Amino acid sequence: MSEMRIVRVIFGLVLAAALHGCGGDTVVKVDQSTQITKGWELKDLQKALDREAITKDEFEKIKLKILKRPN
Repeated sequence: MSEMRIVRVIFGLVLAAALHGCGGDTVVKVDQSTQITKGWELKDLQKALDREAITKDEFEKIKLKILKRPN
């Protein structure tokens, strides 16, 4: 084998070993769930109105939906 071919084979093996650890069957377990309260939703909605991201009409419609929704 030529030196260049040996270098390519070694490089290929090193690259394969490095990539072997990427991705794969990594499992992420979440122990807790996050619940967003109506209060937080209303605060965020108010912030959106204050930043003019939504109109007053949109604000009122969404606010009513939030308040009518069961807990």
